[in-house]
Amino acid sequence: MDKELNDKIGVNYNSTTQAIYEKGLSMHLFKFLLLFIFFPLSVFSQVHETKLSNGMRILVKEDNRSPVVVSQVWYRAGSIDEVNGKTGIAHALEHMMFKGTKSYKPGRFSEIIAAAGGRENAFTGADYTCYFQQLEKSQLPLSIKMEADRMQNLVITEEEFKKEIKVVMEERLWRTDDRPTSKVNELMQSLAFVSHPYGRPIVGWMDDLKNMSYKDAQEWYDDWYAPNNAILVVAGDVKHKDVFKLAKSHFGKIPAREIKGRKPQIEARQEGIRRATLKAPSKLGYIQMGYKVPALDKNLNNDSSDIYALEVLASILSNSSTSRLNRNLVNTSGVAVSASAGYAMLTRGGLSLFEFYATPSEGINDSEIEAALKDEIAKIVNDGVTNDELNRVKTGVIAGDVYQKDSVFSQGMLIGQLETMGYSHKLMDQYIKNIKKVTSKQIQNVAAKYLIDDRLTVVTLDPQTIDPNHKSQGKPHVH
Repeated sequence: MDKELNDKIGVNYNSTTQAIYEKGLSMHLFKFLLLFIFFPLSVFSQVHETKLSNGMRILVKEDNRSPVVVSQVWYRAGSIDEVNGKTGIAHALEHMMFKGTKSYKPGRFSEIIAAAGGRENAFTGADYTCYFQQLEKSQLPLSIKMEADRMQNLVITEEEFKKEIKVVMEERLWRTDDRPTSKVNELMQSLAFVSHPYGRPIVGWMDDLKNMSYKDAQEWYDDWYAPNNAILVVAGDVKHKDVFKLAKSHFGKIPAREIKGRKPQIEARQEGIRRATLKAPSKLGYIQMGYKVPALDKNLNNDSSDIYALEVLASILSNSSTSRLNRNLVNTSGVAVSASAGYAMLTRGGLSLFEFYATPSEGINDSEIEAALKDEIAKIVNDGVTNDELNRVKTGVIAGDVYQKDSVFSQGMLIGQLETMGYSHKLMDQYIKNIKKVTSKQIQNVAAKYLIDDRLTVVTLDPQTIDPNHKSQGKPHVH
């Protein structure tokens, strides 16, 4: 699994709720108020932290509203750390982590967690790899024990690897090769980042997967899977001192290992638009535009106002059915079937893309939809945004932040992602404050500064005839 997971509570809306909404109170704000009314302040309690003698960090977020606990082990190793010829090895090793240790046969890890009434999985990203379990709180020792076991006792056999790499290849076919928009995105990343590892697909290039061996997986495990390159995050109905003691008894016995140095990886300067066209079977065309922009500085030494302005701009363009792109391109002009924007303000690699995605309506060509998207940027540069837009987005961001933190799983995710990418979990407390500071002028400035042709990469989909007899090549996977 290579995407972030996000659990949220459900809210039942009755006629009274709907009446409130129709009178002008946004649904985001209503949810926000509900959370403060019905949930205790323990949701927003502090994060407790310790560090074992072997360098492994333990972070605990206590939340005693229900007898549930989430345990996550984060490794600071993702596709950003791979080298050419071995792309996809981080994700392949993630699969192998479920294929047995000196103590457990292949598949036994998942069976034991399921028998304990829990759920488990893992995901690989560009910046990290995470393994998680969600269990009834009394089962936390089981989770900790088994994660510590596979951190040091994983068994990678040639036989199991040959079987599992086929699963990974099928996953690549299913997630990327069978999906035109995913192929466009893959081409976008490789074209936008020519010297930075963000240009390589997390799942790996197919040729690399075909030529990968169990020795490559063993090398990756030996290089990165050590306690001093890992973080344990526990959130839920626990006492932090008990978790510290439990972690020390299992992970504390694992010796630290030397982690090889990571060389600086700087993206080559872009000087002009980069373009590509992808031909693939599809009913409609598609366009993806990406502007190179910075991510938040990890040491917070630089002025971060640009970053938060870009974050708010993305929401103004694309956070709801009434956002600018949907309102202007889909509902008003009708040039697009769908249109959205996105920006990741936090990355380990220090770089990000401010991206636009659109499916043009029938009869609208690539140049027309690109011009329409750029026209929306020009409107921001020339006129800024309205106070109503700013207030609506800020209210939504605040509500969404509180809403996300209400999920025990999401609390762990936020902490783990921030810390593994090199930020502090305390950044969560500063987020809303910095969003509130963003002004229309700042949004104008970042649009004019970053959303320019010299930073732009454009990939369009040239739809080809769909073969009615075509069958999907890949298959979904479990891990």
